[in-house]
Amino acid sequence: QVQLLESGGGLVQPGGSLRLSCTASGSILSINAMGWYRQAPGKQRDLVARITSARNTNYADSVKGRFNISRDNAKNTVYLQMNSLKPEDTAVYYCNAQVRPVDSLYTRNYWSQGTQVTVSS
Repeated sequence: QVQLLESGGGLVQPGGSLRLSCTASGSILSINAMGWYRQAPGKQRDLVARITSARNTNYADSVKGRFNISRDNAKNTVYLQMNSLKPEDTAVYYCNAQVRPVDSLYTRNYWSQGTQVTVSS
């Protein structure tokens, strides 16, 4: 029932920018933290940025000063603005949200389908 749908990935040259968006839909009572993760070939999925419902944020050291995470609670949407992109940012990016469905007493993690971000000349 709960779905996370993302968009905004693509191919960009080093130094360029991309903006990812992810919207949660379904029978949702509340959403706590939302975040972005990425996974490069042969590597584990790692946290890129995270934002709480109160808009407290944290970032991976590798993206601090270059990426910015934000959210629109009314739209159940989280964004990732990626600037000064580097080849090492190349990965599949996934949106994550801690969601409590309407019919549940508990929260659980939901994941988007992932979108490819490629930084290359």
